[in-house]
Amino acid sequence: MQTNNNAFVISYLNLRIALGFVGFFLPIILVLGTWGFADCIQLQPSISHYYYTIMGNYFVGSLCAVAMFLFFYKGFEKIDSIVANFAAIFALLVAFFPTDPSTISTCTFISTSRIGSVNYIHYAAAGLLFSSFAYFSLVLFTKTDPTKMMTHQKKMRNNVYKTCGIIILMCILLIAIYNFVPGLVSKFSAYTPTLVLESLALFAFGISWIAKGEMFLKDN
Repeated sequence: MQTNNNAFVISYLNLRIALGFVGFFLPIILVLGTWGFADCIQLQPSISHYYYTIMGNYFVGSLCAVAMFLFFYKGFEKIDSIVANFAAIFALLVAFFPTDPSTISTCTFISTSRIGSVNYIHYAAAGLLFSSFAYFSLVLFTKTDPTKMMTHQKKMRNNVYKTCGIIILMCILLIAIYNFVPGLVSKFSAYTPTLVLESLALFAFGISWIAKGEMFLKDN
């Protein structure tokens, strides 16, 4: 029985690490994949705009994989599982309610007719999804069994979680400022700030989950 329990724990940790890698490498693979498979080096305005590139299937597939894991994720308390389930729904909404296509993109691989309200659903779901990621890092991952003494490695991992959570929140805030403060989009759009900030948030998400899987700072 003990051997089976150990195998289950190891498998669960590996799934966390795998999820972290999916999130961390998503921006990198989307950019390099569009370049390598379509010979298009133009950066898209956001991660979501890669839906319309040759890497669109990978984008949707990655979000579906994230959603599946989150749907079955169990935390210390019921609220943790509820947040994870909602995050899974948000990930699916981001995948299947795409953002408006870029009118200046030279990497467009597919075209589709869309209803304007879809864009609002996408942005709302994306904001809630990143907010859920911040919750995982700042609240869920930092919890500790009160019956056990916190190890030095756990304290260090908590610092990683908190740092990642703060980065995600800052990215959400800066994306909101960029999109809603008049004049910023026209002034800075050439630098793809939304893409950069979303990538930073995904890097933080990935590192947080990889740390949760104890790939580094592992308890003895």
